Amino acid sequence: MVGWARGHRWFLGVLGLGVALRVVTLLGYRPALWFPDSYTYVVTALRPRPDLVRPAGYAMFLRLLEPFHSFALVALVQHLLGLLVGVLVYLTARRLRAPGWAAVLASVPSLLDAYQIELEHLLVSDTLFAALVMSAVCLALSRTADWRTACGIGLLVAAATLTRTVGLPLVVIFACWLVYRARGRVLTAGVMLTAAALPILGYGLWFHATYGRVGIVGANGVFLYAKTMTFADCAVMRPPADLAVLCDPRPPERRPPAQEYVWSQDSPLVRLPGITFNEENDTLAGRFATLAVQSQPLAYLGSVFSELARSFTLSRPVYPDQEVYDYYEFPATSPAPPGRYPATVGAGFAERYERGSITTRVVEPYAGWMRAYQGAVRLPGVAVLVILLVPPVTAAIRRFRPVAVGGRRFRPDSMTWVLPWTTAVGLLVIPPAVAEFDYRYVLPAVPAACLAAAFTAAKPSFRNIPRNVRI
Repeated sequence: MVGWARGHRWFLGVLGLGVALRVVTLLGYRPALWFPDSYTYVVTALRPRPDLVRPAGYAMFLRLLEPFHSFALVALVQHLLGLLVGVLVYLTARRLRAPGWAAVLASVPSLLDAYQIELEHLLVSDTLFAALVMSAVCLALSRTADWRTACGIGLLVAAATLTRTVGLPLVVIFACWLVYRARGRVLTAGVMLTAAALPILGYGLWFHATYGRVGIVGANGVFLYAKTMTFADCAVMRPPADLAVLCDPRPPERRPPAQEYVWSQDSPLVRLPGITFNEENDTLAGRFATLAVQSQPLAYLGSVFSELARSFTLSRPVYPDQEVYDYYEFPATSPAPPGRYPATVGAGFAERYERGSITTRVVEPYAGWMRAYQGAVRLPGVAVLVILLVPPVTAAIRRFRPVAVGGRRFRPDSMTWVLPWTTAVGLLVIPPAVAEFDYRYVLPAVPAACLAAAFTAAKPSFRNIPRNVRI
């Protein structure tokens, strides 16, 4: 053990600091921090049924911990999941021959980034989602790709999808990776797809039995409509009369952020009869969004890239508004109770869950330490961009500059970076493509991007991707 600890002393030091920061957070903000979505999750946890806006995976996570009646315990488990992600990044990088320094650096954002720690303390689904995705990535990089591994990957990706719907496209990424690992054979990928499909289809049946609708959520059209309202021009689209009611006469540069078209009372969609997410309104919004994309494809792509660019800024400008932005900062005073009607109902359910007050208590000096730490230690967006660029640039250089190994020159075929890199890119691109950018959507992509970058420092070897397939 002494020898093992000496060999991993730098990582153990980073891990120890990550543990200490999370302990300070738990002491400074009791029992946890709240986000507007948190109350919906608690309602679903105590009254299980599919939600129209969010899948119920995180709510079921809360349900599992409900017998303890402690949101502090929920926050603790989420912090442990955050630490697990950092450990997975380090161990996977070392197992695939990345040097120790690269593996340690790859784990640092997951373990020490202040905004990552704050996100773990928020009662939202992102930490659970990130842990599930990274578990699937690391399992897909294991030495064997047999049917057991494929089943595990499928179940993890299904759980991630039922936690956040952005996980659904990852099914395709993992299937392609397994086809590559199996040298073109599709049986392993078929096993993974089956394992992923069964839980998702089962949830879809539950959703259909509840609402009479096909899907796992009922808000895809609404969010895509909100996305297109950042550029949609009805003079160009020429929508039919039933869609024209969703037009906004203001020019795009004078419109509010996309989220306002989902929640604001001034939104043309919200003003329609019935709830925003009923089947008629969601279908109508989806038709409008489809027409907008078809009529203005270049404007749509420009909107996607401009939203994606927000992930890579040097500073952290306020977006989409001050209220949402402040939820990602450690507060100096106890946040006010929710004021909107759905959240107030959820707060009542949360008090039943806790069997007591759910007001966040800010305890000094611990809270002050974390505020100071957050002001000094974070991963800038531009650093995320650099991390993403390292693997493809390094691979291109090695492609055209053969490496000498054992007196022989060859081009290394190590493609270990492709899976985590593609996963990270997918997690960054999908939200601004179908909804909007949000700072918390960036964080789950960072561990996968760091793991991909760590692999580029590994020794060139045909064994970096073991391909012995058992099925």
